[in-house]
Amino acid sequence: MSTLTKTDFHFSGQTDVYHGKVRDVYFLGDDRLVMVATDRISAFDVILPEGIPYKGQILNQIAAKFLDASADICPTWKLATPDPMVTVGLRCEGFPVEMIVRGYLCGSAWRAYKSGVREICGVRLPEGMKENQRFPVPIITPTTKAEIGAHDEDISKAEILARGLATPEEYALLEKYTLALFRRGTEIAAKRGLILVDTKYEFGKHDGKIYLMDEIHTPDSSRYFYSEGYEERFAKGEPQKQLSKEFVREWLMENGFQGKEGQAVPEMTPAIVESISNRYIELYEHITGEPFVKEEHANLAERIEKNVADYLAQ
Repeated sequence: MSTLTKTDFHFSGQTDVYHGKVRDVYFLGDDRLVMVATDRISAFDVILPEGIPYKGQILNQIAAKFLDASADICPTWKLATPDPMVTVGLRCEGFPVEMIVRGYLCGSAWRAYKSGVREICGVRLPEGMKENQRFPVPIITPTTKAEIGAHDEDISKAEILARGLATPEEYALLEKYTLALFRRGTEIAAKRGLILVDTKYEFGKHDGKIYLMDEIHTPDSSRYFYSEGYEERFAKGEPQKQLSKEFVREWLMENGFQGKEGQAVPEMTPAIVESISNRYIELYEHITGEPFVKEEHANLAERIEKNVADYLAQ
């Protein structure tokens, strides 16, 4: 199985390129960009050494479906998906924050809560909560958008406004869009027997208008629980059955890695890589309600280059 972990494309009209943790972005002047979802996988802000088969296709296709399903809520950057691993869209000037929205207390928020923290990003948390408990209403806990190799940091609404990262009017719209998108994602997940636990959104401006950017509701940006059995597991204090990237983080932690200095990434054997790929396929099929079609190709880069070139030539 071939994977795409590095790209070096030269598209018609290309003016710049940015290699992110998982996506590579090729800029076509000031108006458009080509975003390639690679098979790279990151955890704890570290890019892991092995690619995951079909991961790029899965992320790109889930995001495309959800962007289309959210276009009535707010403008989205997507223009087309000329290849299973590629989205072409509007070039936006991104806000330097990620809008993280949480419906349940788990993950890093639970780890902080368990250690005694009762305020995250300026949001007060109720006393007496348990792991995986639903919040009375979803909360927004933004983070700064860190450079590669650096860690994203929690930031409050007050700090965002004080530092001029968004105007009060812009931030009010970001909050409105974030909560409406989370509601939509929650409704779609519920139809598939899933609970959308938490997720993140990124926004940017193009010609003065705010657009939803990047990916949404994918296993890299979101955490899902299975609805069936949630209440029983919660009542017993048992771990929830979940579909997200958390299982990768848990595997790393069990093997002594949390992205801290001096720690080595455990060996990613072919069996581990295949199991991660299978979990991503499982999530795709659950969240879309459709069977996953593996787009086989001996040379992924060649296929992408051709498909994007054909689209740009239209």
